[in-house]
Amino acid sequence: MTKVEVHLTNVRRVPQVGESYDIVEIETDRGTTTCRYYAAEAARAGLVLVGGTGGGFDTPARDLYPRLAHDLRNDRISTIRVRYRHPADLVESTVDTILGMRYLESQGIRVLGLVGHSLGGAVAIQAAASDPAVRAVVAIATQTAGTEPVAGLAGRAAILLLHGDADTVVSFHSSEEVYRRAHEPKRLVIYEGAGHNLDEAAESLSVEVKAWLLKHLPGMLV
Repeated sequence: MTKVEVHLTNVRRVPQVGESYDIVEIETDRGTTTCRYYAAEAARAGLVLVGGTGGGFDTPARDLYPRLAHDLRNDRISTIRVRYRHPADLVESTVDTILGMRYLESQGIRVLGLVGHSLGGAVAIQAAASDPAVRAVVAIATQTAGTEPVAGLAGRAAILLLHGDADTVVSFHSSEEVYRRAHEPKRLVIYEGAGHNLDEAAESLSVEVKAWLLKHLPGMLV
């Protein structure tokens, strides 16, 4: 991954009335990265959720991300959803993701997981390669470009790859290729009839993702 220097200038956390998250704005010399932060009481791990080139707080699989963020608080996992500044730019999106990771670490989190969809799959792998605190990665309908660092996660971060065989945006062969280059622990699931957002497999996918995170984030299972 390309090494990028980022200098923080200010971090602002704004509670949102009636919502389960706070807005976190991270100002840097590259601009402001905006996040939604779902804080868990006595959190033991943190999760970063990132989307694809659509931008905003996009999520695959019928609101997978907000559902995960809500559910995992019961497991003492704090979650941050990152909105990219430049959603078509792999490097800048990775910078945004790393800033989200740094924010979680500033809140006392020492173990991290990453989930990314489409471009976000490559972003998650790039970001994981930059931080030894990452123990679990989930790449959903990932592209191949930018996933080269996956081999370097060997022995440190477990990777789950999920894709639909009816994806007309990114072929499921992309996830197969990433899986081939990855090392154990790894898992690949191809959903029959599911498209790029995997809405058709939303419930099954949600179960897979949550189980993977709880299994591979240290101290989560009792």
